[in-house]
Amino acid sequence: MSKLMRAPRECGSWNWDLEDVVSPGLESALATAGRMVEVLARYDMLSPHKIEIDWYVAGRGGIGVRTTLALTCPLGDPLLAERARASRPAGFPNAEIAEICVIGSGVWIDEDGRSHPEPRLVELSVDPAPVGLSAEMAVHHDIWGWFDFAGRPHPEIQKRNAPRMEAALRELNALLGVAAEPGEVTYFGFATEFGIGTPDALEDGTGPDVTDKL
Repeated sequence: MSKLMRAPRECGSWNWDLEDVVSPGLESALATAGRMVEVLARYDMLSPHKIEIDWYVAGRGGIGVRTTLALTCPLGDPLLAERARASRPAGFPNAEIAEICVIGSGVWIDEDGRSHPEPRLVELSVDPAPVGLSAEMAVHHDIWGWFDFAGRPHPEIQKRNAPRMEAALRELNALLGVAAEPGEVTYFGFATEFGIGTPDALEDGTGPDVTDKL
């Protein structure tokens, strides 16, 4: 059972615009996701077990339908692209893939150095849009930052987890040949170049308490 609280919005996200370095299309998107997962897996941040696919219709936008495929083959296997196309919603024969989210689990480390599995510790998504491929990584837990969700400093937990994130982001930038852009600020936090930013502390040394939105 999870010991961590999970925010409904991301605490931080990073975006890679791959238009100039990776070919567009589904096969390319899945192969890129596979290469990124290999990096994240080395840091015990993402062990994938399924993908979720969002669909849209040109000229109409999103249709509110999501299909799920278990990962019975590597992300870069052409068979997975075939299965993804075959999962197109029957009621929308013209639907195209809007986004693919890689779902799995990761490991976080507590203040005593013990490791714990956590579902959806990191979420990775790729967009195979024909105008240009893009990718995003997002986190929803407080272990990466100086404060927990209640605003209490937890430096030991940050020290045991944040360096993995920094190392993984640096390696992903090198792998993709593009520097990630931090995503938008949310109620639950904000990203910096290689981690989660630290908000201004109050006079008593605590940070923002965001548990009212959890």
